[in-house]
Amino acid sequence: MAVSNLSPALCAPASSRPSHPKARPGYGKRSVPEQRPPREADFALLPDRERHIAGYVDALPEGAAMDIKSLAKSQPLYGQMAVGSALRALGVAGHLRHVRCLSGENGDQVRWVTRTFWSRVAHDNEWWDTLLAAEERRSAPMSTAKAVEPPAPAEPEAGAPAQVPAPAPAPVPESVPVSEPEPVHVPSQLPTPVVPQQRTAEPEPEPQSPPGPSPAFAALARLGRTDSRLALSAADCAALEQEVTEWFARGVDADYLTHALTAGLPASVDSPFGFVRRRLHDKLPPRLPATTPATQATPVRRLMMECTECGAPGRPEAFRDGLCRPCRESGPVV
Repeated sequence: MAVSNLSPALCAPASSRPSHPKARPGYGKRSVPEQRPPREADFALLPDRERHIAGYVDALPEGAAMDIKSLAKSQPLYGQMAVGSALRALGVAGHLRHVRCLSGENGDQVRWVTRTFWSRVAHDNEWWDTLLAAEERRSAPMSTAKAVEPPAPAEPEAGAPAQVPAPAPAPVPESVPVSEPEPVHVPSQLPTPVVPQQRTAEPEPEPQSPPGPSPAFAALARLGRTDSRLALSAADCAALEQEVTEWFARGVDADYLTHALTAGLPASVDSPFGFVRRRLHDKLPPRLPATTPATQATPVRRLMMECTECGAPGRPEAFRDGLCRPCRESGPVV
């Protein structure tokens, strides 16, 4: 008896299939835009197993779970290994791509979600790269701040009375010159005698305290109190002060300096001055690179493709037929 070669997924009505689980919010199946209506011969050129899985996936709603375990559990014909091989073949045929998207809809919480973009029509690699690039641009955060323009002056409405400018103030008449009164003679008064001020003693200047030691000098002076094997004299501290200042200019503090000079000391130090000078030269820390502004930071990729076979993430242009290079070279797993 002849056996029909029609897809089992197309023969069985959707109501007779086991219920398929939904993925978590943000995960699962995503149909590509502008999908045409389904046809009976959509997957007719695929092998039996891939045709059955493709028909089953195509009938799933948006957001349905697309992991191998859920697909194998919801349809009884094929197990997990067979479903995984079928998904790999469908990716090579151009019907699906697995991607990871950076999602940050829940406040400041940022997480990676796995989605499967599904196309009823098979497409080549260039088409998928263009679609995923557009999807990444669409999911990128956009600044909502807009420049606030000053309001334009309101135009008078039709039929409204024109505004008449306020009349200029009337000129003030010039005042009539008035004759000045004659000055009254006042007898001169005797000058008040000036009493000379008494000289007071000038305050003596307060004695200025001598400037304290520099941070570099103080750090060297404390070495002997931290470890007696590195006791330095005042002349030794003054001679090494400039080298310690160079350490501080590179962003370290006194505690860092003390730990670097006293760590791993030998049992006895014959010349503390020579020992400290040698360590200051040998253990000089590097200068930290200047921090770049946040605007020049490397942009964070918000979408990466996953290999259909092994799940390794990467840039979409690094994949061919939905597979990374190692999986392409290893060949299909039947």
